[in-house]
Amino acid sequence: MINEVLNDADNKMGKSVEATREEFAAIRAGRVNPSMFSKITADYYGTPTPLQALASFTAQDARTILIAPFDISAMPSIEKAIRDSDLGVNPSNDGKVLRAVFPELTEERRKDYIKLARGKAEDGRVSVRNVRRSAKQGLEKLEKDGEVGQDDVTGAEKKLDGITKKHTDAIDDMLKNKEAELLEV
Repeated sequence: MINEVLNDADNKMGKSVEATREEFAAIRAGRVNPSMFSKITADYYGTPTPLQALASFTAQDARTILIAPFDISAMPSIEKAIRDSDLGVNPSNDGKVLRAVFPELTEERRKDYIKLARGKAEDGRVSVRNVRRSAKQGLEKLEKDGEVGQDDVTGAEKKLDGITKKHTDAIDDMLKNKEAELLEV
């Protein structure tokens, strides 16, 4: 019983860490990265569709991404979705591919991205703590129902705290790496 609660909490916390990692990947640092487009959707035949399903992305150089639509008729909606996104780029269209040239990061923009990264990290830590809280309630319910003893629950809560610390430390390490990446000129 206790192991099921702890394993479930560990899995859910791991998913929170992974979601935070994906959020960090979408934040632009020095080099452009195709994963920056992962959260953007375009209207494709009346359905919001992720850009990754509509086109291939290639990093041409440190500041340029080539976007090659699988269906040329989707190009205008892809172009509009990128222009309307918060990436701050206006893609150019040559009829076959879209070329998105990102401006050089200014000091102010880097600081904005660091604030954004800190916010995403805090969201991840809150998510991990919410999983901890629900697991702790599950353990207390097991004790209240008489399925396990108080000593077992106390030991399980210590293990749960260790699992929580492991996952929040992983988020903190990702944040530290992202900040270093953003400050690198």
